[in-house]
Amino acid sequence: MCNRKQFNGSGCYFVKTAGAGETVLGDSFKTVPGGKGANQAVAAARLGAEVAMIGRVGDDAFGKDILENFRANAVNTQNVKPVTHLESGTAHIILAEGDNSIVVVEAANREVTPAYVDEAAEVIRNADIVLIQQEIPEETVVHVSTLCAEFGTPLLLNPAPARTLPQEVIDNAAYITPNEHEAEILFQGMSPAQALRQYPNKLFITEGSKGVRYFDGTAEILVPTYKVEAIDTTGAGDTFNAAFAVALAEGKALQESIRFANRAASLSVTKFGAQGGMPTRDEVEESL
Repeated sequence: MCNRKQFNGSGCYFVKTAGAGETVLGDSFKTVPGGKGANQAVAAARLGAEVAMIGRVGDDAFGKDILENFRANAVNTQNVKPVTHLESGTAHIILAEGDNSIVVVEAANREVTPAYVDEAAEVIRNADIVLIQQEIPEETVVHVSTLCAEFGTPLLLNPAPARTLPQEVIDNAAYITPNEHEAEILFQGMSPAQALRQYPNKLFITEGSKGVRYFDGTAEILVPTYKVEAIDTTGAGDTFNAAFAVALAEGKALQESIRFANRAASLSVTKFGAQGGMPTRDEVEESL
């Protein structure tokens, strides 16, 4: 079982940016299912994992669409419950010049509390791996890390959006996957090389088109990614984390797991939308 500890809502897509006080014309607008936790859950399910989601949605049209999308992608929604007094979480994404900027509105995600997670503790106990990110309250991330340590369940922490973390979360995590910007915030006072050496085979810094860097206890290793013509980079990191979790849960070695995740992420950017390009297991294995 490959679990996700969060939900999120819809994404709003544009293609031009504006400065402060400036109005510009965009080329298109679309609303599609998204959010880091939701993206990771869907990506893992498409890669063949048995995925159970723990999260909240609003009691609104977005919430209904999110649940329907989960079910269409074979994600277990038993522990995704509506919140009647809040809207669904949303991520507003601006696409421009081959990259993206994202504004997250947490809304119902704030109700993914430690007490709510405790209602699904057996799901965490029985999981092969738990994947968590930070579009939920910090105290919930801390609590889930403690449960994973108590149960002996490996925890993969995707520390995005970036914020500092208590040392206990870093200690409890089996794998941590920041990008370069997130690593600077997470390990303040340390260079990336120093942080990698402090956490061998645990810290994996994603470097976009370059690949993924980690320290194996002896040498610093860069596992290169695959070159493709990118259409939309939204969701590439979520696809990487989901694929990395799936490969690790299946017992693959670290470098093999990273290569599998890099291939999945590279395929994900060749179509529009965070989930639109997320590949199936067959697509990843054929391209490998």
